[in-house]
Amino acid sequence: MSNRHTDHINKVTLGGLIVTLGIIYGDIGTSPLYVMSAIIGNHVIQTDIVLGGISCIFWTLTLQTTIKYVWLTLKADNKGEGGIFALYALVRRFKIKWLIAPAIIGGSALLADGIITPPISIASAVEGLRAFKPEINTVPIVIGILIGLFLLQQFGTKFLGRFFGPMMFIWFLMLGVLGIIQLSSNMCVLKALNPYYGIKLLSIHQEGFFVLGAVFLCTTGAEALYSDMGHCGRNNIRVSWMFVKTMLVLNYFGQGAFLIQHAGQTLAEIGGASVNPFYLIMPIKFLPIGIGIATVSAVIASQALISGAYTLINEAMRLNLWPKTLVKYPTELRGQLYIPSVNWLLLAGCIMVVLKFRESSNMDAAYGLSIIICMLMTTILLFHYLWMKKFNHFLAILVISVYLLIELCFLYANLAKFMHGGYVTLFIASILIGIMSIWHIAKKISSRYTEFVKVDKYKNVLAELSRDLTIPKYATHLVYLTSANHIDEIESKVIYSILQKRPKRADLYWFVHVDVADEPYRMEYRVHEIMKDDVIRVDFKLGFRVAPKINVMFRKVVQDMVKANEVDITSRYESLNRNNVIGDFKFVITEKFLSYDNDLPWKERIILDIYFFLRRFFNVAESRAFGLDSSSVKVEKFPLILTPAKDFPLKRIE
Repeated sequence: MSNRHTDHINKVTLGGLIVTLGIIYGDIGTSPLYVMSAIIGNHVIQTDIVLGGISCIFWTLTLQTTIKYVWLTLKADNKGEGGIFALYALVRRFKIKWLIAPAIIGGSALLADGIITPPISIASAVEGLRAFKPEINTVPIVIGILIGLFLLQQFGTKFLGRFFGPMMFIWFLMLGVLGIIQLSSNMCVLKALNPYYGIKLLSIHQEGFFVLGAVFLCTTGAEALYSDMGHCGRNNIRVSWMFVKTMLVLNYFGQGAFLIQHAGQTLAEIGGASVNPFYLIMPIKFLPIGIGIATVSAVIASQALISGAYTLINEAMRLNLWPKTLVKYPTELRGQLYIPSVNWLLLAGCIMVVLKFRESSNMDAAYGLSIIICMLMTTILLFHYLWMKKFNHFLAILVISVYLLIELCFLYANLAKFMHGGYVTLFIASILIGIMSIWHIAKKISSRYTEFVKVDKYKNVLAELSRDLTIPKYATHLVYLTSANHIDEIESKVIYSILQKRPKRADLYWFVHVDVADEPYRMEYRVHEIMKDDVIRVDFKLGFRVAPKINVMFRKVVQDMVKANEVDITSRYESLNRNNVIGDFKFVITEKFLSYDNDLPWKERIILDIYFFLRRFFNVAESRAFGLDSSSVKVEKFPLILTPAKDFPLKRIE
């Protein structure tokens, strides 16, 4: 298993490189559509700002994307998987409770800023049409493309996925060629490779930090690059990044060369309605083709973001940071999933962003504030990972300090975006942080007060119940899902359900426990025979990216046990047994509701009220969340009584 893991991470193939181009670089690859436009804005073009901005872009791509993410952070793989939740799953072995905070904040910020990625990418591409028709209203076109894209999600992207890689290769090749054409007429912009021009812009020029906020947009996709590592492998990313970075740098420098030639003018004076330097450097005859390629590439970039959001929410659910919601698997591709509720919430958010900001230039002003917060949280978790791996402690402190300084500078620069729309993504991030935090805390409160009993205490009564012919048989095989981590324990509510709520006679009682492992794709189980032919416990150890299809998995366990002659699943009814008919299996799920008979501290009461409201709002039954066949599931509700109310001073009178 470890060999396959190593191969997946380190193997480099031509096919893998093409797939990597289509999956990994959507966001960062389409950044030339809007970064230079955001740097210049409506201001008069100044050579110092152009050179300083290009220099900052080059060194940001080098320090932040190449060194921090492609070289350093990709080392922090969890059995080949990346992303902030995968990183948290690694470092939580430290048993440092507060590390959950940067994981929640970072994951929420990444999701929140992701809502603006599809609109800004697609709007920037579609606005190229104004070169032909200046008065065109691009808002309906952008919304139409977004609706079509989100509608397609339910069918999966298996077919489109084969198209993504070659299309993005054409896109990056186009970026490089367009940049070389402009550079050939003005090579002086290459002096921006000297960091002096970037430092000069930041330290001397009065608009330096405003420019830094726009420069940051060139690296916003670095976090997504890390999150998608599991789809392509670390070395495929590292090798393909050399090509991608070269093409990006050529295009940025090409746009810079063009702008320097028009110093003293505004973008509106140069291009009229088409004020995007990306389209201004294109030959007029090539514009229709360029706009088409850019639009398709923007859609691919959006697809990568949407798929990443599904993965992020799915991981959050498995780590008990998000309410259980319906997850579908439209194709057989590993890791591909579809979450309807997230899909429609993302679509609604994207449409609202388009209607609010309307122009990509307005979206620029709001983009990036949340993602830099996510990067800061990743840096904090990365430091603990390096410390855990016994990386040279002095070097770890030095490296992380440098990146904290860089990212705090970016944060300071992006704070200027708050009043220009950055508050939108921060507001969304705050809601997501609230949901994840409340879900996490409520789960802790609930588990703290859940009462467990020793199974040994009830072994004899279960055996007698199984043979008590005065009680109608409830099922041949009765299966309970349990949260008890210890094999010798079970929730008291399960015993109450079997013995008291309605005595449930069965020939064989099964207790099934699911434990979420820190590894992403672990799939193991262990069987404990508590009582021969009466009580069996099955413990599943599933990775945080594995769908808990308990119905299918439990069937596989039973089949293995039958082959090993460990259990007889033939029906115990005499007529059916003579004809070798398999016995019936009945699953029982116990769901809790908050009892009014609680005397809780007001903080815990509010948290639990919101928790149960969220459960009703997302409205996904436990049976569906665990992939159980609804025809064989019985759901029983039990009151959650955490702190019983004090005795009433009630007196009996004659």
